[in-house]
Amino acid sequence: MHIEFRHLRTIKAIHEAGGLARAAEQMNITQSALSHQVKGLEDQAGVELFVRRSKPLKLSPAGQRLLKLAQQVLPQVEALQDEFSGLRAGSTGRMHIAIECHACFEWLFPVLEQFRRHWPDVDVDIRPGLAFDALPALLREEVDLVVSSDPEELPGVEFVELFDYNPVFVASQSHPLAEKPFVEAADFRGETLITYPVERSRLDVFSQLLIPAKVEPAAIRQVELTAVILLLVASNRGVSVLPDWVVREVKYSSDYVTRPLTEHGITRRLYAAVRKDDLGKPFMEQLLKLAGQEARKLQLA
Repeated sequence: MHIEFRHLRTIKAIHEAGGLARAAEQMNITQSALSHQVKGLEDQAGVELFVRRSKPLKLSPAGQRLLKLAQQVLPQVEALQDEFSGLRAGSTGRMHIAIECHACFEWLFPVLEQFRRHWPDVDVDIRPGLAFDALPALLREEVDLVVSSDPEELPGVEFVELFDYNPVFVASQSHPLAEKPFVEAADFRGETLITYPVERSRLDVFSQLLIPAKVEPAAIRQVELTAVILLLVASNRGVSVLPDWVVREVKYSSDYVTRPLTEHGITRRLYAAVRKDDLGKPFMEQLLKLAGQEARKLQLA
């Protein structure tokens, strides 16, 4: 038996209309064509699908089974068609984001909250890019955007500039280094450095300062949450280096001091790595626009 979508639509239409004439009118075909279609389906099935001479026309038990199938399948087909239409129109899709910058969660959440309101039908997910190789995952289309401060030359990938930031030294107000106008690599030799649980090469304090200077802190303590890092710093349990946007409110607290790294400071740039084929998608354009707006807020704070 060969069942087509039109057969399911026919059974459903006749059931809902209560007769061939009204169903044919709703389906914009002749009653004769509809009767012929029903007879052909019954011949294939080898059973009657309707109880003849009943008013309104009623489905037989076999017809009821076919109607149940139609009620299950047709909504799924229509939903898929709507999804494909949305993809063509750019109103639906997938936005799976990997973050190589641990502190970026705090910056990204306000962006995604705004994005959700504009694009409720886009499937958004966040994966910590620190737990896997985010850029290769982007090439494999496992994720759709990678937030990174380390651009690479990758085929088919564009690194879109988001904003510049400054990694800054954070210490307790009573810490001896608080007296200095800036800190240098050598200042970390006797310190407990509190960091996110990230490999050294992905931490600005190491990649931009300590590794080039061949300086090792006295100890390293890894902490998952920014709030806990700041709590430990305020308690003089160690010092830390965080992006300036993370500590923008700390500078107004009497518990902490922030200082530049080196006399002239260190500037880093954050990027959104996106497949070039996805750059033209309306929701991708919107996300990058919102990210730029949030970045300007951070820089003005």
